[in-house]
Amino acid sequence: MSLSEVLVSLGAYLLPMLLFFYMGLDVLYRNPKKIEHQLVSLIIACYFIMFIEEYVRFLLPIEYSPALTALWFSNVGIAIPGIGVHFISKFSGMDKRLPRWIYPYIFYIPLLIIPFNIFSNQKYISSQDFVQVGIWKYPVYNFPYFAAMTGSILIAIVYLVFLLLGQARVRASQDHEREPIYRLMIAGTIITMLWVVFFGYFQFENTLPPYSYLYGGLVWCFMLRLAMQRFEFLNSNKQRYEQLFNLNPAAILLVESSGTIKEANPSAKQLFDHLQLEHAGLDALASAELKKRLRNQLEIKELETKIHNGERELTVLIDGDYVTVDNEPHVILIFRNITLIKEHQEQIAFLAYHDALTELPNRRFFYERLAAAIAEAERKEQQLAVVLIDLDEFKETNDRFGHDAGDALLRHTAGLIKESVGGQGMVARLGGDEFVLFISPLPSTDCVYEIIPEIEERFASRSLRYGNEQLFAKLSMGISLYPRDGLDGDSLLNRADKAMYKLKRERKLRKHNIDQLTQSHSIL
Repeated sequence: MSLSEVLVSLGAYLLPMLLFFYMGLDVLYRNPKKIEHQLVSLIIACYFIMFIEEYVRFLLPIEYSPALTALWFSNVGIAIPGIGVHFISKFSGMDKRLPRWIYPYIFYIPLLIIPFNIFSNQKYISSQDFVQVGIWKYPVYNFPYFAAMTGSILIAIVYLVFLLLGQARVRASQDHEREPIYRLMIAGTIITMLWVVFFGYFQFENTLPPYSYLYGGLVWCFMLRLAMQRFEFLNSNKQRYEQLFNLNPAAILLVESSGTIKEANPSAKQLFDHLQLEHAGLDALASAELKKRLRNQLEIKELETKIHNGERELTVLIDGDYVTVDNEPHVILIFRNITLIKEHQEQIAFLAYHDALTELPNRRFFYERLAAAIAEAERKEQQLAVVLIDLDEFKETNDRFGHDAGDALLRHTAGLIKESVGGQGMVARLGGDEFVLFISPLPSTDCVYEIIPEIEERFASRSLRYGNEQLFAKLSMGISLYPRDGLDGDSLLNRADKAMYKLKRERKLRKHNIDQLTQSHSIL
């Protein structure tokens, strides 16, 4: 072998082998456990083995070419399409649409051609005739050769279809990170296919090495390697996101379009501690509003809603976004538990309009509701009654039994008045030992005069047990009627107040007269 032949063989075979060897190890080393990396490494290894065969064939006499091509070169070449389709289906997510009982075996059916090729005298898928032209040993371009070429082109078209479908899916899901990878692989497949067509169907004897179309594998494998590097970069980003996912104090759920909860971070498992998230679907916790938004793919931003943690109801703020994971539509939901905040807000709002001791509406709330009731009574030409209630001898109860007893008596009084009125009107505490209520609508004047004896009877028959003592609340009441006694809240309350104190004076006068009469009888 001359020096020129050695240099030519180095450039034609050894240099591509080194490139394939480097690319294969590089892809496999990056992530040896990932199926996509394994398949790309295997494709590159097949090209590496085919170039070894061509180098060996270059060194040996031409009589070895038919056997080497049929048993080595062609059989390894048969494996590449199946591995390639397997990889692209896996990468594009098409594998998820295949039944488990045929995946991935369907991709390797072409391997059955290998024993057929061996036992058929190796004459159906590779040329058995070779000619020496200069230093090269070219196959005779016959039917088996062109059949193999045409099969390679058809397989490349299958690659392209899978990639175009995958690109359409990621584009529809607006996965802007994966779409450039698809464009790169589509470009590599098209370039390789054009290379194979040009250098496979046309003869360049004594100009290029035999099987020049094989060098298109360098382009394709380089594109695959570059795509896997970008794919791996996305995966490394996902690993960083996974750390953020797990460390985030907010509860995060990754939910499939079917409603199955695919992933939950530790904060979510703590928030939904009464649910087994790995077995529960979104229906187990989501509100109707959240389900509606997800069903219609509406924006989810600071959505305040109720969700369920078993039997417990929580108030949360939800932010969400629609994403694609493994080529499938998902939604990621971020929950912030504001149950305690809402409870505090509700408590503050309640105390702004209610009396803290009795939990009855306060003066402010009563005036607002009374004004609305008067306006409605005026519009409908109805009557309305205001009843002012004051506890008699309340100071004596405080002085004798203490303020705790006084507070207990006020709560007891509030409950009895509210019970007496029921749904006929509204009861409030104006302050101290003074209560007020209005009845609206008032069917007739007699109605209010009937409820007063009911209140007095209830108070007389139901005492408050405080320690060893029985405490009774004694009441004085004054009544005013709309529109007879006033047209606004202040007028009605003033008129009821005057009526109440008139009743108090009459009671005191009667008591005074009774006391004097009792003293006179005692003297006699």
